[in-house]
Amino acid sequence: MSIGHTLLGLLESGPRHGYDLKRAFDEKFGHDRPLHYGQVYSTMSRLLKNGLVEVDGIEAGGGPDRKRYAITEAGVTDVHQWLATPEKPEPYLQSVLYTKVVLALLTHRDAADILDTQRSEHLRMMRILTDRKRHGDLADQLICDHALFHLEADLRWLELTAARLDKLAQAVTR
Repeated sequence: MSIGHTLLGLLESGPRHGYDLKRAFDEKFGHDRPLHYGQVYSTMSRLLKNGLVEVDGIEAGGGPDRKRYAITEAGVTDVHQWLATPEKPEPYLQSVLYTKVVLALLTHRDAADILDTQRSEHLRMMRILTDRKRHGDLADQLICDHALFHLEADLRWLELTAARLDKLAQAVTR
């Protein structure tokens, strides 16, 4: 996820302080990975330097001055271009799981055990996500569906690989 673009997009609804941006980000996108304040302020500093935001006001307080940021026209254009650019599909050709299975076969370990353990872990995570989806709002349901579909694809791969283990062992140990 591009944190900078996300913060810029949040600023399109109006100027905000860094604290407000962090809170909005965490509420909408950071359920599982909230932003650190330092990450917000370093990102805002970079966006300011690049002309994508400007300081809309400064308020003195008990601590450091609080800057209110506003998106610039260049920032709006940047967000528009980012949203219009499709994400590169990840083909997962460098899978750690695949590497573990092949190394298990090469070192004469039980690759079926690795697949079984991974299957159990995937099913455990699917139960957690299904429960979260059941109790979540629409946004949470959609992000859980996204994760569940990826886990289902992984499970299909685990089953296919388990069915082909003997052939894979022959192919990699020649």
